[in-house]
Amino acid sequence: MCNIIAYRTHRSKLGDDKVESLILTIVEYFKELSYFGIMLALTIEFVPAEIVLPLAGFWVYQGDMTLWGTVLAGTIGGTLGPLTLYAVGRYGGRPILLKYGKYFFLNEEKLQKADNFFEKNGAVVAFTARFLPGVRTLISIPCGMSKMNVWAFSMYTFLAMFPITFIYVYLGFKLGENWEDVGSLANQYILPIGIGLLVLFLIYKLIQRKKNKRSGNENHNDTLWNKK
Repeated sequence: MCNIIAYRTHRSKLGDDKVESLILTIVEYFKELSYFGIMLALTIEFVPAEIVLPLAGFWVYQGDMTLWGTVLAGTIGGTLGPLTLYAVGRYGGRPILLKYGKYFFLNEEKLQKADNFFEKNGAVVAFTARFLPGVRTLISIPCGMSKMNVWAFSMYTFLAMFPITFIYVYLGFKLGENWEDVGSLANQYILPIGIGLLVLFLIYKLIQRKKNKRSGNENHNDTLWNKK
């Protein structure tokens, strides 16, 4: 439990947070299962990857695990975990919205529009949102509610989680004993990526909308010309 001692020594940096202390204690037991333990810890959605992955990087620093083995285990766990919230959205959230959504001005038509949006853009949303703190976990629920293809959801989650996992684990490895400082440092890399991807997506949608509008106007003019 030497990592727990290290954590408590630096508690002034993280704050006296009993929840974080409990999570770290749990994760220490998962360490006994090696790579499988990392994967298992990250399949539990209430266990923050922001704590588990830097600590796993510290284990790499100690020589207990390899960098790429840890990154792979973390990526797989980070892909399996969101599937639980995806299932909640798909099999639990949607029926509730259909039943009680009318009280919040939601109806079948609006839900269908959301379905259409996710059918066209779900992959981009599922991928991009992983880079945005606070949205990363919650995005799985609307993806499930909109019945996004589960294989596409898993693939894009995996593709997003791989670089995110690498950043957290690598920084934990490089900082060593100061692994608890990774959180704020990692956001300097991850957040700009998320914002950049979001901006690119919005630009793409704007260009696409202009093209569709121009195409619609041309078709309308052709129709008027043919009538003449």
